[in-house]
Amino acid sequence: MRASLGAALATVAALGSAPALAKDNEARISAGVTAGTLGIGPEFGYRLSENIGIRANATFFSFSHDIHSDDIKYDADLKLRSGGAMIDVYPFGGGFRISGGLRVNGNKARGTGRPNDGSSYTIGGTTYSAADIGTLHAATDINKVAPALTLGYGGGMARGLTFGIEAGALFQGRVKVKPLTVTGLCADTSIGPCAALAADLEAERQSVNDDIDDYKVYPVLQLTLGYKF
Repeated sequence: MRASLGAALATVAALGSAPALAKDNEARISAGVTAGTLGIGPEFGYRLSENIGIRANATFFSFSHDIHSDDIKYDADLKLRSGGAMIDVYPFGGGFRISGGLRVNGNKARGTGRPNDGSSYTIGGTTYSAADIGTLHAATDINKVAPALTLGYGGGMARGLTFGIEAGALFQGRVKVKPLTVTGLCADTSIGPCAALAADLEAERQSVNDDIDDYKVYPVLQLTLGYKF
């Protein structure tokens, strides 16, 4: 009888420890590569529980894009440089997640403006020759820290290869254009025909600001391929 009771207790204890053993074997750490509208870079995560996780990544990318404002075409070089951390909430304990966090935003854009007709600039309503202006240089400034909010899928807690996707927004605020500069004869605004250039450049800066005003909310769409262990 005692032997039977001891065997039964041992069986119950073994069954009770099985879930705990399974939890100990769950994959909580993940490492991978993420790519999308924020750029490309490494991502690391830790699943605190079935319902909460944390992630951090850093992303980089560079590309060129033409921007047209009034009669001027800007050859813009865009550099994506950002990094941050997200808190992931898995409301159903599976792979679907709601995420929020902050990113250090180092995204920058620099542009070189040239007249569309190749011979003269119209800046602030005033016409200047190509020799007067030379090339027109513009650069942007942006909030250094921006909140992010996304919805996505990050996989469960099983070990092995995993695929993730998320979509949402980076609330970076208004992209501000710094004061414009020129390289031609009118780089010295004290020269007679260039006296009005400072005011005209400010008007052009405001015009470019209006053209890029829609980028206050930057779209986020990232794909991630990683491994959980």
